[in-house]
Amino acid sequence: MYNTRLSRLIEQASAAGFHAAGLMPGPNLFYLTGLSFHLSERPVVALFPVQGTPAIVLPALEAAKIETTTVEMTPFPYTDEEGHTDAFQRACAALELRDRVIGVEALRMRLLEVRLLERYAPGSRILPAEDVLAELRMCKDEQELTHMRRAVSRVEAALGATMRQVKAGMTEREVAGLLTMHMLQAGGEALAFEPIVVAGPNAASPHAVPSDRAIQPGETIVVDCGVTVGGYASDITRTFAIGELAPELAAVYEAVRAANEAGRAAAGPGVPAENVDRAARQVIEAAGYGPHFIHRTGHGLGLETHEPPYIVAGNQRRLQPGMTFTVEPGIYLPGRGGVRIEDDVVITDDGAASLTTFPRHFTPLGTT
Repeated sequence: MYNTRLSRLIEQASAAGFHAAGLMPGPNLFYLTGLSFHLSERPVVALFPVQGTPAIVLPALEAAKIETTTVEMTPFPYTDEEGHTDAFQRACAALELRDRVIGVEALRMRLLEVRLLERYAPGSRILPAEDVLAELRMCKDEQELTHMRRAVSRVEAALGATMRQVKAGMTEREVAGLLTMHMLQAGGEALAFEPIVVAGPNAASPHAVPSDRAIQPGETIVVDCGVTVGGYASDITRTFAIGELAPELAAVYEAVRAANEAGRAAAGPGVPAENVDRAARQVIEAAGYGPHFIHRTGHGLGLETHEPPYIVAGNQRRLQPGMTFTVEPGIYLPGRGGVRIEDDVVITDDGAASLTTFPRHFTPLGTT
C-alpha cells in the first residue's frame, strides 16, 4: 500500500517539476509511510527524491520506528549531543539536492527546517507542494472509508450518550468534559479536535470555546465534535436545546436543517464543489438569513479535519468518487444564538452518501 502511494507521489512530483519532496511529521508522512512523529525542537524531515531512495533525518531515539514501515528509507539519525545539523548536511549531500527544486508543505514546514534545507542544499528552490500532496489523499479508498465510518459511529454514540445527560444549569465546559469522556469510552482513539460546546450568545460564534457559562432552557446549544480511528477523523455538529425554542430560533433551526439537506442533495460525481455551497446558501438566503451564514459550507475530511476539497464559492473542482467532506451550513445571530448542522459526506459512483446519520430534526433534550 505505502509503496503504491509513494509511486504516485513520485509520478506527480516529477510532473510538477519537483526533484524531491520534503515532508514534516503529520498526515502526509503518515499517509505515505505509516510513520508518526511528534513535532518538537528535534526536527524530523523525510526527503523523497523522484530518483533514488528516500531519506529521513530524525532523532536517534526515534530511529527504530523506521523498521515499522515497508517503505525503504535511509535514516540519518542524530543524538542530542551531536545536534541535527550534520545529519541534514549528510542527507542533502546523499540525495544531491544542490540546485534542485524541493517541494514542501508550506502550511506545515517551519522556518527551522526551511533554513536547514537552504543551507545544506545550496542553490535549491523550495516551493509549496500542497497541490501535489492534496491530489494523493483527496479520494479515499475502502480501507480509509472503513476507518472514517468507525470514527463516525463512535462519535455519534458518544454524542447521544452525552446529550441524554445534559440538564439546565450545567456549564458548557462541564458538557464538553462529559462529551470527551464518552468519546474515548466509545472507542475513539483520539479527539479529532477539542470539542465545541457553546450555548446562548456564545453559540453565535462558529469557533467559540466552551466556557463556565451555565446553559439555560430555550437557548440553542451547538455541539461540534469528532474522533479519529486509524488516523482518520469524523466531524459532526448538531444543535440542541433544553425545552422548546423561541419562534425565530425554531425558524432558524429549520432553515439550517433544510440547507444541510439541500447541500447534501446537490453533491455527486462531476458536480463542482461550489455548487454544493450554492445549494445550501440559497436556502438560507431565501429564509432571509444570508448575511448570518458567515463561513463556507464545508471542508474536506480525512487524516485532517480540514483538507481539500473545500466546499466554497469559487471552487470549481469537480467532485469525484471517494472524496469526503463536510456539509455544515449555519446561521449565527449575534447576542442571541446560533444553529449549525454538520454531516460527513462521501461521493459515490452515482451520487453521495452521508456517513453521519445522527438525527437532524429538532427534538428538545429530555423528551426521548
